[in-house]
Amino acid sequence: MKKLFYTLVLLSSVLLSAQTKNDTDFASQLKNSFSGSTDCVNDFEKILAPAELQSLNSTLNGFEKKYLYKIVVITTPSYAPFQSLEEYTLELDKFLSKDPRLDPTLLIILSKKLRQIQVISVDFIKYKLSTEDTQNIISTYSVPELKKGNYYKALELASNEFMKKLQP
Repeated sequence: MKKLFYTLVLLSSVLLSAQTKNDTDFASQLKNSFSGSTDCVNDFEKILAPAELQSLNSTLNGFEKKYLYKIVVITTPSYAPFQSLEEYTLELDKFLSKDPRLDPTLLIILSKKLRQIQVISVDFIKYKLSTEDTQNIISTYSVPELKKGNYYKALELASNEFMKKLQP
């Protein structure tokens, strides 16, 4: 199943020199990272407080149980070993889609360090959530809060708007 890809660069992109590693190394790193986690929110960059992490996770898990759309949020400080956050997001989405417990309908990747956000969704929700809708939600709700450094509120507001769009 092809995925709809959308990239929004928030402020300025920081170029990182990434070491080239093969895909199996990346897959094993991801497997170790996600092996025990089926949570909707994975804060690898440690930018959310424990209460914020739990609250956002509860909201997204509740939405998934009610509407069967899984929204996954991941924070990461780096896109290594890949050349861009776009490439990292696509490979991560491929990896997650192999496990039905982790397969996201909507995948949000946020990096405080890189000052970037990526949103990728499956094609079958395009009629409910277009590329323009996604861009508007990120620009209107997330970007102002991200500029203030309020990452939890940015993710919460965007997630709430995505959930409104996906509801029947």
